[in-house]
Amino acid sequence: MADVRALIDEATFDYTMGDHAAALQKLEQALQQDPHNFDAWLAKAEVHFDQRELDAALEAAQKALAIDGDQAHIHTTLSRIYMERGDKQQAEHHGAQARIKGWKAELSGEQDEE
Repeated sequence: MADVRALIDEATFDYTMGDHAAALQKLEQALQQDPHNFDAWLAKAEVHFDQRELDAALEAAQKALAIDGDQAHIHTTLSRIYMERGDKQQAEHHGAQARIKGWKAELSGEQDEE
């Protein structure tokens, strides 16, 4: 899985440099190798969200949520997506979930990996 982690790291770098196409290409490669990789789906959701491709962002975020719904970060991402889509109820739901997951992690001494 080191190759998958390297692809995600490279995609993150591409994204921070503004090369969304390269980032998405590397994330697709990572997901071909490991279709159940939470970090790759979350990163893909963030890249699509940044490009205002809200349907693709939501699809990727929902896949990440299905893999690991206990991470606060995925709920934050979903809240942002739903807010942009105008779904205040879902945005508030996921915002509350993010806070709850964050508090649970804080109380147990854990932290989300980012």
